[in-house]
Amino acid sequence: MKRLIPRFGDACLQSRGDAFVTLSRSIVGQQISVKAAQSVWNRFEALPKRLTPAHVLKLKVDDMRAAGLSARKVEYLVDLALHFDSGRLHVNQWDDMDDEDIIAELVAIRGIGRWTAEMFLMFHLLRPDVLPLDDVGLIKGISQNYFSGEPVSRSEAREVAEGWAPWRSVATWYMWRSLEPLPVAY
Repeated sequence: MKRLIPRFGDACLQSRGDAFVTLSRSIVGQQISVKAAQSVWNRFEALPKRLTPAHVLKLKVDDMRAAGLSARKVEYLVDLALHFDSGRLHVNQWDDMDDEDIIAELVAIRGIGRWTAEMFLMFHLLRPDVLPLDDVGLIKGISQNYFSGEPVSRSEAREVAEGWAPWRSVATWYMWRSLEPLPVAY
């Protein structure tokens, strides 16, 4: 960390400010390139008057598919919108909720797994101490910066990250920067 922080000291984690949009973007971007995800996102985002759960629920499936979304991603986005619209998510209480409770709430939504929920904690709620051990970039960053490029187990990664607490989100961000200097935003 001592070597990385001076290299990337000016940039930082930033929130987009809208939970529904943040989670929608993560669904749209699943399993496709960043460039393709941005293209599909731009077309999808232009469909409703405003990108809100209620407006997404009014969209036609055919229009969403024409924007480049797979049938599965349409299902995921509709389920996300239903969770927000119905009040099943405790959005107004998230600031006071434990990370694991928020993760449990989010993974109940189709198309959102633990990794996506952890990215949400880091990039939307700006939680400082999230350690996404399923993140390939984090594991690779630890391997390169702490183990001379040798493969690293999740257990070894967790052990290295103990020294980062209570700032493991920040340290993860620096691990990512060590691999790709351009900051990622969700």
